[in-house]
Amino acid sequence: MELLFLGTGSGVPSKQRNVSSLALKLLDERNSIWLFDCGEATQHQILQTTLKPRKIEKIFISHMHGDHIFGLPGLLSSRGFQGGTDRLTIYGPIGIKGYILSSLKYAGTYLNYPIRFVEFKEPGVIFEDDQFKVTVGKLKHGIPSYGFRIEEADHEGTLDAEKLKELNIPPGPLYGRIKNKEIVKLEDGRVINGEDFVGPEQKGRVVTILGDTLKHPNSIQLAKDADVLVHESTFGSNEEDLARQYNHSTTTQAAQIAKEAGVNKLLLTHFSSRYLYKDMKQLKKEAKAIFPNTCLMKDLQEISIPLKREGSEE
Repeated sequence: MELLFLGTGSGVPSKQRNVSSLALKLLDERNSIWLFDCGEATQHQILQTTLKPRKIEKIFISHMHGDHIFGLPGLLSSRGFQGGTDRLTIYGPIGIKGYILSSLKYAGTYLNYPIRFVEFKEPGVIFEDDQFKVTVGKLKHGIPSYGFRIEEADHEGTLDAEKLKELNIPPGPLYGRIKNKEIVKLEDGRVINGEDFVGPEQKGRVVTILGDTLKHPNSIQLAKDADVLVHESTFGSNEEDLARQYNHSTTTQAAQIAKEAGVNKLLLTHFSSRYLYKDMKQLKKEAKAIFPNTCLMKDLQEISIPLKREGSEE
């Protein structure tokens, strides 16, 4: 599981940053990609990566501001040309279906794959299968804006095949019974308990990705004990009045949310174009003073989210 930041700017693109888009790479887990927001030129950013648009299985839209949705019509069109024929599901606030269908209609664009729309207004679970659950919660912005909590199911313990080989138990169908923690009698009369050869369960990972928002209690609820929190940081700590005026958060407010929610790592994004890379040092200092495990993301930067091993603090 990896997070790939395709755009980390807010409002308008700059020479340093494109506008909002984030890919959750689930290639090992389900051979697919989930996209969160799709600002203008997202497909151009994808060209600079190894991402394949045909592997995009789901797109989650946090809110209907242009810097989060203007890249959708082009990406959807190109996905078909690049071999994408599987159904795509788009989750977003009320209005996302009309926006996309109108854009495609008036551009005379025909897609060779089906789209399923899931529009939401109230908080709750919007997707769940045996691997993942996605919960949406409402934030506070100038228009309806939402955050997403992605919870992975726990992983079964791994079979200690080396330990079995040391006991001269060769690989075969027997390994399946042992992995199921059955008590097994071997041909030579030995009796072994599968419990002794299967490691502990590994907790599933939790990733929280928030849309544009003022500091809000729902952010804490969505991010509670998350492995990773992706939070907007449009303004520096000395711009709280401006942040309030435009319904955004500052570096320190995002860090406070991370601290109160007990997350493991905070990834800041959605920086105002007023801040150049030379300004990032100060913004980083502000956030890390409150929440030390903070990273300020750059376009095309990727963060791996490993499974927690027993006894690991990471």
